[in-house]
Amino acid sequence: MIVSFKTITKPERDLYKEKASKFHGLAYPVTSEEEVKAILANVKKEFFDSTHICYAYVLKPDKSIFRANDAGEPPNTAGKPVLG
Repeated sequence: MIVSFKTITKPERDLYKEKASKFHGLAYPVTSEEEVKAILANVKKEFFDSTHICYAYVLKPDKSIFRANDAGEPPNTAGKPVLG
């Protein structure tokens, strides 16, 4: 059986501005929850003045390990769309 999936091969960043708000989009290749935690710690230091740091990740092609976090935004309005 051949399994095909898309993944991130290198860190990427983008910035979206709307009215007075800035949204930073960050993507990192990860293979473990420990890597995710380390990256989140660094992101929180870098963007210490951010109101919300929402995130999502998938660790296996079968999507058996995943998480989406709204970080204080209304339920399912940030983390779930990021996961999608």
